[in-house]
Amino acid sequence: MNMLDDEYDQSFHATRDGYSHLSDVEWDAVERMGSTMGIHAVSVMLEALNRDAQHATIAKFIQNELDAKREKVALLHQQGSQQAELLREQGAQQFELLRQQQAAAGGSMHSRRPETLKIDISKARRIDDGDMQAAFAQSNLAGRAKTWALGLKLHDPYAFGSLEVFKSRLRQTFEPPRAEFRARTELLKLKQGKRDVHAYAQHIRHLTSCISSNPVDEHTLVSVFMQGLADGPVKTHLFRLELDSLKQAISIAEQEDFSLRQARAGLADSPTAIRGSALVVGASASKFTWEGSRNGLSKTT
Repeated sequence: MNMLDDEYDQSFHATRDGYSHLSDVEWDAVERMGSTMGIHAVSVMLEALNRDAQHATIAKFIQNELDAKREKVALLHQQGSQQAELLREQGAQQFELLRQQQAAAGGSMHSRRPETLKIDISKARRIDDGDMQAAFAQSNLAGRAKTWALGLKLHDPYAFGSLEVFKSRLRQTFEPPRAEFRARTELLKLKQGKRDVHAYAQHIRHLTSCISSNPVDEHTLVSVFMQGLADGPVKTHLFRLELDSLKQAISIAEQEDFSLRQARAGLADSPTAIRGSALVVGASASKFTWEGSRNGLSKTT
């Protein structure tokens, strides 16, 4: 920009008093028009219009800006939906491949439940772009959360620059107050109870993710996880090891639980177990025949 343009720019801004009938919002729109169309063109256009026409022109410009932002948000939402559909298809293919491998190995679908559930978790991790991660997460919202996210995107298309920003703003808006205090209290009192190891591990993972401002250290998390486990082979095995992180403790516990389930399933199908069941059934039948003879219900000797 040369000196003549600088002088014209200053003179144009000095004419703000000449457009006192325009609101601050309208004048901001006029300045944005100057950055896109050129200051001279905007000045000539406004001078050629009366006040009503100026208001109408500026309103149309603002409406065009809003329409452009809506189109961009809709495009991001469509891209997120397409990415989500693609990931669902890939997850279904992996699930089918896993089912075929288990069928070929003679296992059951329930014997690898932790691994099959991890497919849904790993799908979202394949997205590398921050905007696409946020768009994918937004496409899975519903109700008030979806309305809230769309409203922010209409006001600021770059409101969610990354998945971490999206999660942080979502947590600040919809988490009840003192959620971390309740999550910390529930974490310290957590017990496995009648749940399986995987469900217990998922619960402790959720509570850990809710504590972000002052997270619990890893050794305390390991102690809480091990103390809350139900008494049995899994807990006994963990207490024999030196564990450094919650992730390591959960991984070993799930592997041990999976091995125990496989061993029990194999034992139930073994010939020894079948013969034992036949002996129990035969003994029960003999007892019924003997009791019936004593009560006159059977003539068998």
